[in-house]
Amino acid sequence: MQSRNARIGLKLFCVYLLLYGGFVGINTFSPATMEKTPFAGVNLAIWYGMLLIIGAFVLALVYGLVCDPHDAPEDQEGGAKG
Repeated sequence: MQSRNARIGLKLFCVYLLLYGGFVGINTFSPATMEKTPFAGVNLAIWYGMLLIIGAFVLALVYGLVCDPHDAPEDQEGGAKG
């Protein structure tokens, strides 16, 4: 079942990669867009950056909730339990 957890982690990583790629793409191809202030006088670059930070935290929580902790190796040191 470790491969199941790895697949879930990879899918969540791809979601974050798309979010981050959007941030980089907007900054690269339309930097003036990031200068706009859509809400509360704060520019889009700051809002998007906060979204990335919060999104990473949410994805980590989703991973922690979805993955089975019993799939982890029982003994990290390599010896048998007695």
